[in-house]
Amino acid sequence: MIQDDRAFRNALGEFATGVTAVTVMTEKGEPLGITVNSFSSVSLDPPLVLWCLDKKSDTLDVFNACSGFTINVLSAQQQDLSNRLAQQGAHGLDNVATTVGVNGCPSIDQALVSFECKIESRHDAGDHIIMVGRVEAFQCGDTEPPLIYHRGGYCALSD
Repeated sequence: MIQDDRAFRNALGEFATGVTAVTVMTEKGEPLGITVNSFSSVSLDPPLVLWCLDKKSDTLDVFNACSGFTINVLSAQQQDLSNRLAQQGAHGLDNVATTVGVNGCPSIDQALVSFECKIESRHDAGDHIIMVGRVEAFQCGDTEPPLIYHRGGYCALSD
């Protein structure tokens, strides 16, 4: 059994990840987003992706009620947006250029890629919910370097 949660978290932080903003339209028609680095492809046929949401997230009720979401892969130039959407209570997309996708959710216009998904399934997994989405459409955008997270902070790719 793992005794030191901080050491375990630090060990997990050795795996560099891209940074995404998962966006959704609330039942009231408000666009929201949350910063997520737990994104992964699952299947090509059918086209499935997943991400994980902390059960303590202030967006849990919204994502438990939604029928779809969009995963936006952020560029290195979008670090400020990532920081803002990671803060509790700061998930609005005001002043962010978005386009509503085929799933009814906002896609961030300057994202590297946006994957428009319908909910395929949700799975209880410890202190998180695994959200599996079926990709209905995707758009490739900017060709900027990706936003990368490693060892608890942002970093850049090197050639």
